[in-house]
Amino acid sequence: MTQSPKMPDPRPPSADESAARVVFVSGPSGAGRSTAIRALEDLGFEAIDNLPLSLLPRLLEAGPVLRPLALGTDPRNRDFSAQGLITAVDRLADDPGIQSDLVYLDCDIKVLERRFSETRRRHPMAPADPPMTGIMAEIDLLAPVRARASFMIDTSAMTPHDLRAEITRLFAPAGAQQLSVSVQSFSYKRGLPTGADLVFDCRFLRNPYWEASLRALDGRDARVQDYVAGDPRHASFAGQVTQLIETLLPAYRDEGKAHLTVAFGCTGGQHRSVAVAEKLSSHLAEGGWQVSKRHRELERRGMIGPPTTSG
Repeated sequence: MTQSPKMPDPRPPSADESAARVVFVSGPSGAGRSTAIRALEDLGFEAIDNLPLSLLPRLLEAGPVLRPLALGTDPRNRDFSAQGLITAVDRLADDPGIQSDLVYLDCDIKVLERRFSETRRRHPMAPADPPMTGIMAEIDLLAPVRARASFMIDTSAMTPHDLRAEITRLFAPAGAQQLSVSVQSFSYKRGLPTGADLVFDCRFLRNPYWEASLRALDGRDARVQDYVAGDPRHASFAGQVTQLIETLLPAYRDEGKAHLTVAFGCTGGQHRSVAVAEKLSSHLAEGGWQVSKRHRELERRGMIGPPTTSG
């Protein structure tokens, strides 16, 4: 990555931490703007893509900027002009209550051409011509924006994960945890939960359902948890799963992953899976991870409210 000489340090010590943050993201089509915008959104930015520049004053005057803003802009915008974007950035830079940056995603023209060829997309600036025609026209149009950029990121050799990691490095709040974990329980009878990244089957553990005194309870109850934990296979299973998750979480975070869903299933989704999910979510929260819990079947039966978050 290269940075313009106007701002050699991405986080200058003198920056006013109380200032509202506005980050413009621009660059040629195919360079990764959508990926960068989504990465900023995952960092807590309010992301608005393709915002007409004429609406920017109204947006900022609507009220205090409570969340940092990420604004995507390129020649496809209705009233786009390179000078208009530069003027907007300069105007915000003169406001002591706003910390503004312009991120320019650069990319080799041959790489851009290959990306358009692989996706079979038409270039927005030359829909009836070969992609290279539009690429060259857009790069010429954006030359002043490139020269004004606070940060210039060359995405030619980057994967989407690499770009997300670079955006995170530049704009993540100091000390912020960049990976949220959702721990869920479910019943195999009703199918796997949508979007689960890691799924573990708890049906081999002894089932509290067959104990009359425990049948009406669920895995949040200490008596059910003790019963499940009393299975001789439980300690080894829980220990290995916990070790696996603790190994993977830093790796996923470093890769730029923003969300991870871990799901535990059993027959009814009321006892064993709930008990194991409760224990893991508490352990991860104690370790400082941002964790949300969801017990799908208990929610469906009206036995529990919406998902809770801790950590």
